Amino acid sequence: MQAIVFRKNGAPDVLSCEEIEKPKPEDDEVLLKVSCASINPLDWRMMRGSPLMRVLSVRRKPKLSHPGVDVAGVVEEVGSKVTEFKPGDAVFGACHGAFAEYACAPARCLALKPAALTFDDASSIPIAGITALQALRDHGRIQRGQKVLINGASGGVGTFAVQLAKYFGAEVTGVCSGANAGLVRSLGADRVVDYTREDFTRDSERYDVVLDNMGNHSLVQCRRILNPKGRCVIIGGPKQISRIFVHALGAMVFSWLISQKLGMMVAKITAKDLAFMADLMQSGKVRPVIDRRYKLVEAPEAFGYMEEEHARGKVLITVAPTSDVTVAARTHASA
Repeated sequence: MQAIVFRKNGAPDVLSCEEIEKPKPEDDEVLLKVSCASINPLDWRMMRGSPLMRVLSVRRKPKLSHPGVDVAGVVEEVGSKVTEFKPGDAVFGACHGAFAEYACAPARCLALKPAALTFDDASSIPIAGITALQALRDHGRIQRGQKVLINGASGGVGTFAVQLAKYFGAEVTGVCSGANAGLVRSLGADRVVDYTREDFTRDSERYDVVLDNMGNHSLVQCRRILNPKGRCVIIGGPKQISRIFVHALGAMVFSWLISQKLGMMVAKITAKDLAFMADLMQSGKVRPVIDRRYKLVEAPEAFGYMEEEHARGKVLITVAPTSDVTVAARTHASA
């Protein structure tokens, strides 16, 4: 099968599309015929291999890495302990090595794809959609009528977060460039701040929840715009991974000493939350924002574009045409 791999860390040109062995699912996994996958900042951070990421991975050079987490496709084979899925099921969620013709995924990280949802749309959900949901609902504890600010409102997480905050009944301010202001308003933002013209941390407005996708302001600056019992949820940061951890440590210390709560979160992909997001999308309450689509062999170009951090919504890697996957699904269903 064809897959995107890299053997050393570096720029997008370390990625190559190669023929590798088709994976075999573990007992608690399923094998997917991939239709579409989407790129997340974590993918290019792993590709770049910052010193801190190398320490965390306990090695300095990857032997053979298979990037990609977000996936949508059709179940090809199930492990011996998997009972919730069968061959032919259309699913989406998180997997290992999504940028490939086939990939293995833990069954607990998948959900059935609603018939009304395309594979492209479904592949945009997992990391970005679930991060936005859990950041607002679980960490931000969002309530109807609250004021919410989303820094980085036009990105993958941000576009979902604006819509989810409106779904939960909040008054939403989105921070983005002026070029993306129209998009963010179309997603439901009540107010848009153009960061190229205005520093939102100097605003007189105070917020109950701040969702920081960018990490480009200090914690002291973020505190300034929070209500006395407001919450700041940090889910992104600059390319320097070390600065993200400084943010996380500082947020923990602040939260011990003050009434405001600041903290960094990492999403946990669950079938329940995947299904919740899919239902919102199927009903039209939330829609994906797809910036660009690339073919599997164009992955280096896609990573290069994603690394510029100017993507509007999600960037997808189309692996198999929908018609091919549909035929595969019918074949399995009739077997």
